[in-house]
Amino acid sequence: MASVPTIRLNNGVEIPQLGFGVYQVPPEDTAEAVSAALEIGYRHIDTAEMYRNEKGVGKAVARSGIDRGEVFVTSKLNNGFHRRDDALRAFDQSLADLGFEYLDLFLIHWPLPGIDVDYVETWKAMEEIYASGRTRAIGVSNFKPHHLRRLFGGTEVRPAVNQIEVHPYLAQDDVRAFDADHEIVTEAWSPIAQGKVLGDPAVVAIAERLDRTPAQVVLRWHVQRGDVVFPKSVSPERMRENFALFDFELSRDDMATVTGLDRGERTGPDPDTFNHVAS
Repeated sequence: MASVPTIRLNNGVEIPQLGFGVYQVPPEDTAEAVSAALEIGYRHIDTAEMYRNEKGVGKAVARSGIDRGEVFVTSKLNNGFHRRDDALRAFDQSLADLGFEYLDLFLIHWPLPGIDVDYVETWKAMEEIYASGRTRAIGVSNFKPHHLRRLFGGTEVRPAVNQIEVHPYLAQDDVRAFDADHEIVTEAWSPIAQGKVLGDPAVVAIAERLDRTPAQVVLRWHVQRGDVVFPKSVSPERMRENFALFDFELSRDDMATVTGLDRGERTGPDPDTFNHVAS
């Protein structure tokens, strides 16, 4: 099986382009799911404080026998901890729950424009964490260009990553272009639109012609666009299917066909209006 390529972040850190996501994986099932992913060959795990399953991720990495330095692990700051001291404590708790001495990537999960804590101040706390050496890179999630411009004007460290909802029904070309222009890697969450795109006739036709699954076609589309992607599944069979993306390519016409499915349809909240603060 072909190896997973890496993408160089703006600080020189290499991130595997394909990862394994644990969003909505129950905490009690996380260690088993991540263990299966690591056994298949995944070396990039995406979690978050909000998912409440960091302990399972850490347990799986610890018992895998794989050197910690070979597994890229991302977590994200929970929405209730945007104040400086809260953010620092939350990061400490993430490390404790994971059982790690450091993270590879730590993100602000949402900009939360309607709350009384400015995400620029939150980012300054992220810069402190980065300066401490306890995370190899910092970034944001669900930030639009206007959110990023505000960060650029009031902070020192450029985000390494912007993790946003991207799939064929929400191509996000404007945000992706802005990220690229500013040396920010785009990561795609909800890469198959919670399964909605898998029955699209255009995707199915490409999959049948290439003797691939619709999920493989869509995930390969992400890869060829240059985004980082981390599909979630608790089925080892599906994990293996999602991992098999690097021994085929979509043609230029196929890429254009999938991109042309864009209709601005979100499966999750709009970052300009989402202000849910979870504890």
